Amino acid sequence: MRSPCHIRCLVLLLITSFPLAADESLYFSADSTVARFAEGREQTELSGNALVETEDLLIQADRIELFGENFRYLRCNGDITLENRKQDFLIRSSVLFVDREREISRIEGYAEMEDGANGLLIRGGFFEDRGDDEGVTLIQMGVRIIKISDSEVMICRSEFARYFREEKILELSGLPRVDWKGDVYQASRILVDLETDEIRLEGQVTGTVETQVKEAEDPPAEAAP
Repeated sequence: MRSPCHIRCLVLLLITSFPLAADESLYFSADSTVARFAEGREQTELSGNALVETEDLLIQADRIELFGENFRYLRCNGDITLENRKQDFLIRSSVLFVDREREISRIEGYAEMEDGANGLLIRGGFFEDRGDDEGVTLIQMGVRIIKISDSEVMICRSEFARYFREEKILELSGLPRVDWKGDVYQASRILVDLETDEIRLEGQVTGTVETQVKEAEDPPAEAAP
């Protein structure tokens, strides 16, 4: 029989919500935990079905390390899911670092981000999301962004991208390319308005646009020679 300290949600101290600020608290749970309380070196390690939850964030991973004053920093490894309720997006990855005070989430490795508000699926090899007033997500390395709008699929590719969530704008650079309604757009820099689907090309521009040629109708019978 497993000892009580290994039962999920009944691990030492994990049933408590820790006060962080006047309007925020943090809850965490795991199959097992190691806590250190030496002044200036406070640290808690969660292993096995690790979970951390605040008012805005829900993070699940194989292993989560909490450290810093008021558990400001989180370092996660394994099968990670981060749900940002405030910004309405979901991130899946295998590594994750979070600075809760600055509202920064950083991933150095392949990750996927689902933005429910704008119907986006974003993939890349590096993510940095700023949840403060800037509201910007930076994506690098093999960026691929898919947007479905009115049953049409827009596919954006680049090496670098900035996603301005508040303005609903994508900024693509580093060999950017956008495939949209059968057309292909390439330029030094591409801006995509996610609300209007407007595509703005800057710098050296190339493109391929599909056109439909209407077949000539047969002349009326009385006009035939």
